[in-house]
Amino acid sequence: MNKRDVVDAVAARVGRPKTEVAPAVDAVFNVITEALQHGEKVAISGFGNFDVRRVAERTARNPRTGESVMVPAHMAPKFKASSALREALGH
Repeated sequence: MNKRDVVDAVAARVGRPKTEVAPAVDAVFNVITEALQHGEKVAISGFGNFDVRRVAERTARNPRTGESVMVPAHMAPKFKASSALREALGH
């Protein structure tokens, strides 16, 4: 499912045109992204938590050449599903 599919599904569920729903879906994604950029945790009850974690610098290997490459430290988004979401998926 891609973003267009999400917009279509939300529009069908709320009975609104896609042209009205698309900006709302974009706004939700933008708010989550901006919060993560500021180091904030985003907790959506019944769905899960979005967070940003620091990944340490490490050495990786280029699979094509076998050459060692340094991967710099960086921030990476993480998602942890809520227990309600895990149960809905049968876990």
